[in-house]
Amino acid sequence: MQQLVAELEQARIGHVRMNEPLAGHTTWKIGGPADLFIVPKDENELAEALRLLRREGVPWCMLGRGSNTLVSDKGIRGAVIKLGDGFDEVRFEGETVVAGASYSFIKLSVMAGKEGLTGLEFAGGIPGSVGGAVYMNAGAHGSDVSRILKSADVVWDDGSRETLESEEMSFSYRHSVLQQRRGIVTRAIFGLAAGDRKEIAAAMATYKDRRRKTQPLQMATAGSVFRNPPNDHAARLIEEAGLKGLREGAAEVSTVHANFIVNHGGAKAEDVLTLIRRVQSIIEQRNGITLVPEVLLLGER
Repeated sequence: MQQLVAELEQARIGHVRMNEPLAGHTTWKIGGPADLFIVPKDENELAEALRLLRREGVPWCMLGRGSNTLVSDKGIRGAVIKLGDGFDEVRFEGETVVAGASYSFIKLSVMAGKEGLTGLEFAGGIPGSVGGAVYMNAGAHGSDVSRILKSADVVWDDGSRETLESEEMSFSYRHSVLQQRRGIVTRAIFGLAAGDRKEIAAAMATYKDRRRKTQPLQMATAGSVFRNPPNDHAARLIEEAGLKGLREGAAEVSTVHANFIVNHGGAKAEDVLTLIRRVQSIIEQRNGITLVPEVLLLGER
């Protein structure tokens, strides 16, 4: 690993750190150290880093803004890549929006509304980055990324680059081709439409008010824990089973929204995993439905 670090530094690839604690990089405030933590500044550095990792046989994973992610207490063996400042661009070109992968998805939706562009209102409550939203085909309020994405720039794990059109993304519910083929989104282009600024602001205010009333926004969470099963909602099933308030250590099924698990301070990844498994088991026995986690589980178990 020391040799790889030396090569990364020789290639002048952004920030490179060993044994980086990841709790400070996740919205759950949970996670052990990464063997290697790489923050490339631009696409060229990212491509070179991926080539070096591939050549040395070092496994890697991507970490965006840290939502929708549960990192093991033991940390992550291999490398964690987090995109740097050079991936934080935003540009409006008529009804088209070009956004860097590390840019906040929520902030992008607010900016689009101020520009009088409609189509991103649903993103106003989705934490995380633009790249993460594309990776997961993030959605809410009856819409998702697949409806507005025109194309995405991707660096594959061999360092090669490609622009994928929306129809090449294999989008489905919380799924994209990037969950099948190893690569990192670096930029996304969205096609929006001209709208009324007041109507857009009103819709976003309504969504925000609903979130304030129905989600534990002041607590450390990762967003929704489970995907909604077909024709139902995970939160409804969990609440109906009386599981709100179920605790393991400092982790708790939220008393505000049943599909959130909150960290009351000091919760471990194992606490959260135990809660996830208990909820899955109870809903399986009670309803015959297997709840599938929406959060990504990263690291050594």
